[in-house]
Amino acid sequence: MDFFFSHVPASGSVLNALAIVIGSLAGLALHSRLPQRFVAITFQGLGLLTLFLGVFMAQRTQSFLVMAFSIVGGSLLGEYLDLEKGLNRLGEWTKAKIRSENEKFTEAFVASSLLFCVGSMAILGAIEEGMGEFPRLFVTKSLMDGMASAAMAASMGPGIVFSAIPVLLYQGGMTFLAGTVQTVMTQPVIDEVSAVGGLLLLGIGLSILEIKRVKAVNMLPALLLAGILASFFR
Repeated sequence: MDFFFSHVPASGSVLNALAIVIGSLAGLALHSRLPQRFVAITFQGLGLLTLFLGVFMAQRTQSFLVMAFSIVGGSLLGEYLDLEKGLNRLGEWTKAKIRSENEKFTEAFVASSLLFCVGSMAILGAIEEGMGEFPRLFVTKSLMDGMASAAMAASMGPGIVFSAIPVLLYQGGMTFLAGTVQTVMTQPVIDEVSAVGGLLLLGIGLSILEIKRVKAVNMLPALLLAGILASFFR
């Protein structure tokens, strides 16, 4: 294990991605043995858990104005760029390549990618590892994401497996840029970005529970905007 962390670049992110893949495969094996009613109730439980995480994270904001301007401005920018369309295309392309017939493949891929990438642990873990420390946060996050991916794959199907790719790219990229990120990502900035990420998770939860379809992907620029505004007004 020491060899792995010492010789593999961005080893914490690699471990996190592997945990998602292993957890998802375990969930898929369980999925084939579960009656549909158990799959459905697991799906609903995940939706409720996502809503709770969203509310919990959103409470980290220290400025309602920063949150409001971030989510509205970022959503407008994302809608203009139509980010959701691009990510859905990637999901559909992947689905076609592996010849999956799962109806929820793209939805599962998009929802789990956002769930695993949005949050302060991804940011703080990248800074920790990028500054040469042992990636304790990523080890913890790997355990959490591994269990979550197993439950999600059991109810939503194989799309969860491929969320490991954006997790690896996002966290690994921030790890390599940790020196720059650390100067910008002060605690107030992390809090505001995490709070806006909580709003995105609320949108994902509503979509999972089929209460209201929310274009959470098109709201992703709100995270960047939250960081910029928090830095400016700190």
